[in-house]
Amino acid sequence: MHHEFVRSGDLLKDLEAAMPCLSKGQKRIAAYLLEHYDKAAYMTASALGEAVGVSESTVVRFAIELGWDGYPQLQEAVRETVRVRLTTVQRVEAANDRIPEDEILSTVLTADAEKIQTTLDTIDREAFRRSVDLILGARHIYLMGMRSSAILTEFMHYYFCFLFDNVRLIRPASGSEIFERLMKVRSDDVIIAISFPRYTTGIVHAVEYAKNTGAKVISITDSKSSPIVPFSDEVLIAQSEMVSFVDSLVAPMSIINALIAYIGKRKQGEILETFGRLEQVWQEYNVYTSSADGNKDKMPPL
Repeated sequence: MHHEFVRSGDLLKDLEAAMPCLSKGQKRIAAYLLEHYDKAAYMTASALGEAVGVSESTVVRFAIELGWDGYPQLQEAVRETVRVRLTTVQRVEAANDRIPEDEILSTVLTADAEKIQTTLDTIDREAFRRSVDLILGARHIYLMGMRSSAILTEFMHYYFCFLFDNVRLIRPASGSEIFERLMKVRSDDVIIAISFPRYTTGIVHAVEYAKNTGAKVISITDSKSSPIVPFSDEVLIAQSEMVSFVDSLVAPMSIINALIAYIGKRKQGEILETFGRLEQVWQEYNVYTSSADGNKDKMPPL
């Protein structure tokens, strides 16, 4: 069957389409996934089989017959569905059912550390370098993110303003307002768009509009299936699987830190001059508190 079945990328639609061709036991697996994909995301093949009354090997064969290499790949598709489809209420319920109260601290911090490591292992380093080249060559740099991703663009804007004179922060807006802010975008501009589940329609439309102007789009997002990817010239993938209703932003923040550090290295002479002048101003106006070593807290880290 797996030679004939072509996945669309939407797990739930694929399961519904495959249902008529499945055996009785496989239909029970598909039905469980359709109804309880939030629970199945963290089940082993054995646990899923037990939940629906089939053997572990039946679950593995089910995954292979639907075109995956094995159960781990099917499980990743289930987790992708959770990331994109679950409402915030469902996320809270799923997390609270799964994580004992006394394990929350270690669970969240361990998951965040793993996201950074996975991002480091899988990120496209050439795309990262090309992104820096695009940023350095841009007439204007537009930074765009909505909802919790707006926090990342604010952070990036703070440091980019030390590095560039041509940065534009597009703050979250509704209706046509965001397009009004993009009206002056030209083909020699760069837009850095940040978007993580739950994706907002506003950023998708804004990125599509910017791309249609001929501007270069750099996306920082969580998956190649992210809706902003089709309109992007470069894509930087950062792992971001919600443990609860909280967006885990540590991996994209690390990518942003690396972009800032890389650009700072490329513009080192200019940066030293800028901070030399700023340091005099900070000292003159007592911007930072003094400390034992006389240097701590004076210069923002780059």
